[in-house]
Amino acid sequence: MGKVLKRTLLFSALLLGLQVVVFGQSEYKRSALWEKEIAAFAAADKKDFPKKGKVLFVGSSSIRGWRTLKKDFPDIYAINRGFGGSHFEDVNHYAEQIVLPYKPKLIVLYAGENDIAAGKTIETVFNDYKRFVSIVHAKLPKTRIIVVSAKPSPSRLGFAAKYKELNSLMKAETEKDKRLMFVDVWTPMLDETGEPKKEIFQNDRLHMNAEGYKIWRETLLPYLKTGLKGNFK
Repeated sequence: MGKVLKRTLLFSALLLGLQVVVFGQSEYKRSALWEKEIAAFAAADKKDFPKKGKVLFVGSSSIRGWRTLKKDFPDIYAINRGFGGSHFEDVNHYAEQIVLPYKPKLIVLYAGENDIAAGKTIETVFNDYKRFVSIVHAKLPKTRIIVVSAKPSPSRLGFAAKYKELNSLMKAETEKDKRLMFVDVWTPMLDETGEPKKEIFQNDRLHMNAEGYKIWRETLLPYLKTGLKGNFK
């Protein structure tokens, strides 16, 4: 192998490594987990493609499980693309398929809770959140994004400190961009003693019931109205 070729290959390898560090990208290995759900979204789009320029709800099971979404927001055209168990990196990976094609005016994003519970560092999760924003605004620069805080799931209170730190980081990041808004659902889901309200969760102490979603609806509605009218600041 000639010296020139060796130097070229070395430079290419270094450049690839730099891209991974800068953009937080790595080989995606979780596609097998979501094949059926992503295929179901594609089938639904083929049958009846959602209107563009509306409100997209995307993220993990707290979004997927919001069965009353359209009833709760009757004046808002809502598209639900939540898939249970997903992480920020999963939403990022499938953004080309389940986010960007709808050209939403407003996105409601919930992820990060599963990421932390799976052992990911706060830095990794926060960077994955920022990457989502970058992916969206690279193609849809006018789209507003509401990021919903991690919720205080009783079964995951051992991670409470990490969730609060992640919430603080995401909140601070949204304050830098008038297209972004952080919405705190953690606080209204606590009782007067500062503990999660038990009556708003299902028996697994992780997923919300109708009372939990009622809190989310009441908390999110003002921000949805603001985001649909224009930027948040």
